[in-house]
Amino acid sequence: MNKQNSNELLNMNVSNSATGSTPNAMISTEQSRKAAEVQAAMAVAKRFPRDQNIAFRNIMESCKRKTLAEKATYAYPRGGGMVIGPSIRLAEVLAQNWGNMDFGLLELDRSGGESSVMAYCWDMETNVKRTTVFQVRHIRDTKQGPKKLTDERDIYELVANMGARRMRACILNVIPADIVEEALRQCTLTLSKGLEPIADRCRKMVNAFTSISVSVEMLEEYLNYKLDAIDEDGLNQLRSIFTSIKDGESNRETYFTIRSLPEKKIEEDDDNVVFEDTKTKTKNRKTKA
Repeated sequence: MNKQNSNELLNMNVSNSATGSTPNAMISTEQSRKAAEVQAAMAVAKRFPRDQNIAFRNIMESCKRKTLAEKATYAYPRGGGMVIGPSIRLAEVLAQNWGNMDFGLLELDRSGGESSVMAYCWDMETNVKRTTVFQVRHIRDTKQGPKKLTDERDIYELVANMGARRMRACILNVIPADIVEEALRQCTLTLSKGLEPIADRCRKMVNAFTSISVSVEMLEEYLNYKLDAIDEDGLNQLRSIFTSIKDGESNRETYFTIRSLPEKKIEEDDDNVVFEDTKTKTKNRKTKA
């Protein structure tokens, strides 16, 4: 049996306004329901144990899908180097295909403008479990400064985003390491087979980064060479960075130097006024009195 509970956090919050129940009362009800559900699932897992050969084959088949392979890794700078590892999407696919797994996020308590949340992964067949409990303040950083969140859906999205990395870590601590390594190897192989020319793929990657306001100049500055010279390793690294940003693992500033457009300058000398921006220069002569 395969269980997927990464979205269950929403269940305890969506009906608060309709029922008049407090968040903590809803959380308590959800925890009781979850406990009964897990007990039943453990009994089923013992009765129908996984076939590891079939599970491994299913994982390899999933990693042959190009759409998954493109999102299978993330990249993050650390200690002067780049850490590359399995993404949240790949971790979820591993748990789903390994079978008899329960994983997700569970909100334990909500008070004082913050939530206490548990990320977990539980192999119900072997009873191996990994959990991590963390606090999420109901505040979102914006360009105008911290913003306090009160809307239920905003709080849910914040908690889900903050919990995704913890959930991935829990899954990867339960799935055997050699299975994870083979999945990554298959994803790399998938990306290297039957691909269109690298120039075309690079152009699509540039368009993807443009959608999140990362320019060609920023990419070339990061790579330290022109995109015309990019190879498979460079393209895979950019793909991992894009996945990290889209999944909320990091932001643009982690990798790129963000520069705002220059403001218009006004230069004045005697009877000339020059307006200058990044593209045009316009000269207007004052009318002398």
